[in-house]
Amino acid sequence: MLSMLDILAILLCMSAFFGYVNYHVLKLPASIGLVVMALFASFMILIIDAILPSLSIAHTVRSSLLQIDFHEVLLNGFLSALLFAGALHVNLEELAARKWAIGVMATLGVLLSTFVVGISMWFLAGLFGFNMPLIWWLVFGSLISPTDPVAVLGILKTVEVPPLLRAKIAGESLFNDGVGVVIFVILLAIAVSGKGFDPAAAASLFFSEAIGGALLGMVFGYIAYYLMLRVDEHNLEVLITLALVIGAYAVALHLHVSGPIAVVIAGLYIGNHGAKFAMTKKTREHVFQFWSLLDEILNAILFLLIGLEVLVLSVSLSYLGLAFLAIPIVLFARLMAVSVPIKLLSVRETFTTGAIPILTWGGLRGGIPVALALSLPANEYQPAILAATYAVVVFSIIVQGLTMETLVRHVITDESPEDLKGKHVK
Repeated sequence: MLSMLDILAILLCMSAFFGYVNYHVLKLPASIGLVVMALFASFMILIIDAILPSLSIAHTVRSSLLQIDFHEVLLNGFLSALLFAGALHVNLEELAARKWAIGVMATLGVLLSTFVVGISMWFLAGLFGFNMPLIWWLVFGSLISPTDPVAVLGILKTVEVPPLLRAKIAGESLFNDGVGVVIFVILLAIAVSGKGFDPAAAASLFFSEAIGGALLGMVFGYIAYYLMLRVDEHNLEVLITLALVIGAYAVALHLHVSGPIAVVIAGLYIGNHGAKFAMTKKTREHVFQFWSLLDEILNAILFLLIGLEVLVLSVSLSYLGLAFLAIPIVLFARLMAVSVPIKLLSVRETFTTGAIPILTWGGLRGGIPVALALSLPANEYQPAILAATYAVVVFSIIVQGLTMETLVRHVITDESPEDLKGKHVK
């Protein structure tokens, strides 16, 4: 039995080795390269195990991976740091310039996508003889609808898009995962209990989680800002930001408010107001470099785990059809979640040329859907949801991630008024 130190050592060594090979051989974006190589390693292990079952390689690796609670590691571990690191680098002025679009897509868009995915999968899967209650397909819709900030922000590092469109993509991905987790919790409670839907209770829980998380993030962000304003020691200020992230997320869990929203709000506050007024140039460099480095390390481990998780998914080949069916349905739902808010808001706002295809194709999914799917109670519906989730996530990271740059080059053909605003041109 491997200890957690052994597992961490193996994951770090594999991340470093795969990263090195990707840098010199595959030359893919780091996150995509790690997923591709981990998937390749996983399938090679399965093939070797099928040819030489006496070696029991797959069983050994699987038993080691099963010691890692993917849901706990990501949602209550990595996520707080990754979200804060992402929010820290977002320009608040550009974010504010697209606040309505971000807000509508992160709420109405996620809700719309949840129901489009859930109802479509329920209807089409039923036509093929797979009968699963609508509520469980809605649970799948809720966990797969939010774009993953980790995956999205990772791709944005390698793709050039206009400033305000970049802010919209990043801002939506940072906020809609918090909204998606709240919707997931509500729908899962209904599915497990078997009771009817209570709109008043659901709305109350939704707003208390979201607004409570935002308020908590503002309080913790201001406390950290106040402390940093009164010291000039970069190591201590890095420690204050680290305490802010872990402390705010832990308190959010105990208060039953949204931890993701809390750390995003705190990250935006520290990365903009805090960086401008509470940090010297030296401190800014150290704080931002620390979080950039931590972001890269955690990203590497997370995307490696996504690729290796194929070894622990006990999914029958009979669900393969459902898995492939989910990919176009989720893409169509994403198109609806993007185009409806943009059409509604285009009456009063101007959007970048090609915003709808870029936001649709750039809505990547990553570790959060996998973590939520793995957290589902063991029943007859979990394998189907796991298969569909994993297919969408892998397609999203590899196919959509690798073609984003090509899409951007083809659809961004001119500079719209939004692009000019992003360059501060009057």
